[in-house]
Amino acid sequence: MTKSFDFGNEPRQDEFSCLVAKEVQRVLAQFAEVMKGGSSISSHMGTGTAADLLSATPRQAIHDDLSALASEFVRRLAAEAVRRSNESAGEVAPLTVRTEGAHGCAVLKARDQQSDSLRIEDWAGAVAGPTYLEARFGIPRSTLHWWQRHNDVVALRKGARKHVFPLAQFIDGRPAPGIRQVLSLIVNPRPAWLWLTSPSPRLDGRIPIEMLRQDLAAEVIRAARDFSST
Repeated sequence: MTKSFDFGNEPRQDEFSCLVAKEVQRVLAQFAEVMKGGSSISSHMGTGTAADLLSATPRQAIHDDLSALASEFVRRLAAEAVRRSNESAGEVAPLTVRTEGAHGCAVLKARDQQSDSLRIEDWAGAVAGPTYLEARFGIPRSTLHWWQRHNDVVALRKGARKHVFPLAQFIDGRPAPGIRQVLSLIVNPRPAWLWLTSPSPRLDGRIPIEMLRQDLAAEVIRAARDFSST
């Protein structure tokens, strides 16, 4: 059965070397048996024949030398495989990008955007873009942009130009009341959303965005004012 080995892993390289060396030794052992049979045949032949010369050869010394050479050959073969594997690993990725052309750039850009979105969701919670909000909540793009211009919603930048919107700020397809006042006090949308989604000592450990969703905007705005002043 053929086994595949990862030449980038030194223990696997040694395993490969040992496996091949054992196989070589097995073949040499079979060779020695054949030579032994040749020796018995030579005893029935006259002197001066090729069999007599072969019988006189120190077979064990030759066997040991061949085993050592085989092991050294396999070791060098595995080392060369590692070197070529490392070289090819450094060449494959750039070559792939070059050959894919515009499609490759589009794939990389999509991956970057997905990674950026995941980073935002790590701290901001579930977010969505205008397309999802329109399809899911029936919020027209024009309305969403109007809310964004007037600070009625928290918009988090994703990439160079795009924005995503935390879903927790919407109630029945509309932004929770009080967000505009909070954003007027905490101007940067990122720290503003962090404050809105974190327990506030000024609100007895309650979470501001949850209070806005419960129509408790007055308390949240006072706490935001105290927070911004400090």
